[in-house]
Amino acid sequence: MPSLFLSPSVQDFNPYTNGLGSEEYNMNLIADAMEPYLVASGITFTRNNPDDTLSQAIALSNAGNYDFHLALHSNAAPPSLAGQIQGPDVYYYATSTEGKRAADIFADNLKVIYPDPALVNTVPNTTLGELRLVRAPSNLIELAYHDNLEDALWIVNNTDNIARNLVLSLTEYFGIPFVLPE
Repeated sequence: MPSLFLSPSVQDFNPYTNGLGSEEYNMNLIADAMEPYLVASGITFTRNNPDDTLSQAIALSNAGNYDFHLALHSNAAPPSLAGQIQGPDVYYYATSTEGKRAADIFADNLKVIYPDPALVNTVPNTTLGELRLVRAPSNLIELAYHDNLEDALWIVNNTDNIARNLVLSLTEYFGIPFVLPE
C-alpha cells in the first residue's frame, strides 16, 4: 500500500473573500473529504494537525516513511492584484523528477474540473518548505485564489469533487486503481 502525508494548510489567518471561511478551514474540509477515497483506494495516510506549525508538519512528515507528501493550499494575489488572479498552481521541487511527474498528473486532472483549464499551471520551485524540506517527493497545490470570489466559490462548492480528483491523481501517480468508497 502506498503511503501519503497529507498536509492541509495550517494558515487560519488567511480569510476567504465574502466570509467563506479561511484557507485552513477549507483545505481541511477537502482533506476530510479525501479520506474515504484514500481508504477505498488502499492509500494509507497521516495528516498534519491543524494546530501545529508548518515546521511541526514538516518534521512529522520526515519522521515517517512516506511515498508522497501532498500540501493543500489556496492562494492570494499580491495586494495590487487582489481578487484579479485565478486558477490552480501545482508546485513541485524544481529538481525532483517524481515531484514533476506528480505535478503534471495533478494539473492534467484539475484541468478536467476547474472552470478554465488554461489557468491550471505547474510551477517549479526551490523555496517552499513543504517542497524543499520534506524527504518524500512532494507537491504543494494552490487550488485556486481565495481572494477571488469565483475561485473561492469554486473551492467551497466543489469540496468533494476536488477531493475525488486529488485522490484519482494520487492513484495515477502510484499506479493503482481508483476505487470509489462504498
